[in-house]
Amino acid sequence: MLVSAAEMLKKAKAGHYAVGHFNTNNLEWTKAILTTAEELKSPVIISVSMGAGKYMGGYTVVAALVKSMHDSLKISVPVALHLDHGNYDAALACIDAGFTSVMFDGSSLPLEENVEKTKTIVKLAHSKGISVEAEVGAIGGTEDGITADGEVADPKDCALMASLGIDFLAAGIGNIHGIYPADWTGLHIDVLNDINAATNNIPLVLHGGTGIPDDQIRAAIKNGVSKINVNTDCQLVFAEATIAYCAAGKADPSGDNKEKGYDPRKLLKPGYEAIKAKVKEKMELFGSVGKAA
Repeated sequence: MLVSAAEMLKKAKAGHYAVGHFNTNNLEWTKAILTTAEELKSPVIISVSMGAGKYMGGYTVVAALVKSMHDSLKISVPVALHLDHGNYDAALACIDAGFTSVMFDGSSLPLEENVEKTKTIVKLAHSKGISVEAEVGAIGGTEDGITADGEVADPKDCALMASLGIDFLAAGIGNIHGIYPADWTGLHIDVLNDINAATNNIPLVLHGGTGIPDDQIRAAIKNGVSKINVNTDCQLVFAEATIAYCAAGKADPSGDNKEKGYDPRKLLKPGYEAIKAKVKEKMELFGSVGKAA
């Protein structure tokens, strides 16, 4: 069965590694993440954004897909199904849909409103054994059409949010979603260290995991990060592999392909394999390989 993310992240914090959080967009992505986690004996968090949830047909469809595939493939490692950057209504919907973890992102709200809505989500989610992630200091870049600069969170605000009973906290430390610009100055590891000290050992989350140098990833884990979000990297390798397959003429529905019948599974296979390779690469970097054995 799928599990809350709380326990796996507590273990990650204590063990000084991070659990990979990988967004999914369809069946192929879900299968790639699950099978790679099982092969590497790594705990994993499969997540969906509000936009991807809508694309896939709704949160109940996402939950049914992940749960049924998890059971059918006989996955034995800890797997959490998580809502990524959800607003208040989305968090409530995912709690009802059977997700085992939710992120309520109130970072764009006034702090007082963020706090009050987080309290409500925590109370409801915890009554059902569901873990909760909150955010302070908006993560830069664009996520589901919402664009923000890479803010640096105030450790005092982080301490307040951590006191509300959340299970893990996303704190902006200059990280952004998507591709990092050439003039990006890097993570504020000093601020991360202060946040870690101020939040009573709560697991911290690093969003925007694509494009951050490996040494900064390791430094973030050393200073309290226990969950790292990866999405853009998977989008890039999936697109590149699919485009290369098409460019090689293997998806041309004429000649031999037309005679055999066009098979979309062949078109999607290179992208599936590319995501498996990327997930493996990230799990090795995060240090989670073998932690579920």
